[in-house]
Amino acid sequence: MKLGIDFGTTHTVVALVDRGNYPVVGFDGVETVPSLVAARHDDGALRFGAGAAAVRHQPRWTVLRSFKRLLDEAGLGTEVAIGPCAVPLLDVLVGFFSQLHRDLVGASNAGLSLDEPLEAAVSVPASASTAQRFLTLEAFRRAGFDVKALLNEPSAAGLEYAHRYRNMLTARREHVVVYDLGGGTFDASLVRMSGRAHEVVASRGAKRLGGDDFDEAILALVVEKARLEKLTEGQRALLLEECARQKEAVTPNTKRFLVDLSAVGGGPLSIPIEEVFLACEALVEETIDAVAPLVEEPGAGVSWEGVAGLYVVGGGGAFPLVGRRLKERFGDRRVRRSPYPFAATAIGLAAFLDEETGWTLTERLTRHFGVFREAERGGDVSFDRIFPEGTPLPGPGEPPLSAVRRYDAVHNIGHLRYLECSRVTGGRPDGDVTPWEEILFPYEPALRERTDLADLPVVRTEHGPVIEETYLCGPEGAITVTVSIPDAGFSRTFTLRR
Repeated sequence: MKLGIDFGTTHTVVALVDRGNYPVVGFDGVETVPSLVAARHDDGALRFGAGAAAVRHQPRWTVLRSFKRLLDEAGLGTEVAIGPCAVPLLDVLVGFFSQLHRDLVGASNAGLSLDEPLEAAVSVPASASTAQRFLTLEAFRRAGFDVKALLNEPSAAGLEYAHRYRNMLTARREHVVVYDLGGGTFDASLVRMSGRAHEVVASRGAKRLGGDDFDEAILALVVEKARLEKLTEGQRALLLEECARQKEAVTPNTKRFLVDLSAVGGGPLSIPIEEVFLACEALVEETIDAVAPLVEEPGAGVSWEGVAGLYVVGGGGAFPLVGRRLKERFGDRRVRRSPYPFAATAIGLAAFLDEETGWTLTERLTRHFGVFREAERGGDVSFDRIFPEGTPLPGPGEPPLSAVRRYDAVHNIGHLRYLECSRVTGGRPDGDVTPWEEILFPYEPALRERTDLADLPVVRTEHGPVIEETYLCGPEGAITVTVSIPDAGFSRTFTLRR
């Protein structure tokens, strides 16, 4: 069975490939799986998805919501606190995806058998770091999924647009701007669709902006209006749930926002909807500021005349203020919302796996990746970009990207410090900078068998060997480097992570 899986911050959605159709999988009548994990205090037992939701208000259980957001700053050894329990984040991911695997077989309408292999295309935010991509991919594989592709969320949603609105694309208007507002992240991509070839031209976004932040803004408004001075942790969680539930019920015709305050000992609270919109307006404006440069700034490469439409997807895109402000800024005719905003990414992922479509997708790196190096004989440090932002990634089955650095060693030990960043200014990393792990490589022959390089001092030498670094970047954005001394036939290979 071929599946498209959109692992979301608040909900996870699965669509399957079925003879040219891509139906959303139902789980006991519900089309989403809550992205939750719960831990029991006394023994650390974990529950995931619907099982975690069932115990979220029970004593001795703590629920961790939006754990996908933690991936932005995570590494392989990252642990998360769930009440008094410390759990490796990778174990949380593997446990959640393993439960999803079991639910697909035993609690869904997908019609799967226990031993049926599950081929999956999986999504990640366009702004996801390579570490986030690696952890997501590794967790899905450990949970028993055969991951065939890892696509950026707005790119996958663009494929859903192509499936649904292919007739809107013309030779003069072959670009689509995908506006993807999910529970925890916002992404926007400019996608060129020519025939069956799809190319991501550029991406922008905000890694920590989504429906969760709208819920918090509304909660703050409710607390102010109801004059609630002190809330217990349990009361706050219940009231936040109520705000999120009422937010999702808002329609373009809603006049007043009704909140049940029984969780805090109160009655119903009614707030004019325009006050709720005002509380969320700055968040919507931040998304619009990210979208505009894709087509409005000089050098964008395309104008609105070449854009077939602005396509709104993601659960947060259903909030009426989003559509209103987008239409005010970009014009009513350009803005189109997916009829299934919560499932658009999963549907696009499933369509990508369908060999009958013949579609191809060219993704691009959304951030610069490089390494610090010594300059001016140790008097300064500079930054070498190895894979610049916008570099096209290879497609499935294609050879990885490669890059090579060669230099004369001037130290006894190579200390390579990697990072990725959103921009480079004056040859230095700038903007959103994410440090990666550091690796050590023995340049001196006497150190090649040592396992304690981190404990040895780095000493400058004058005449070291020629060093060659070969970098490979696969379709999912994972990067490896092989550091070698060609004249000595000595090398080591490292998988680079945060």
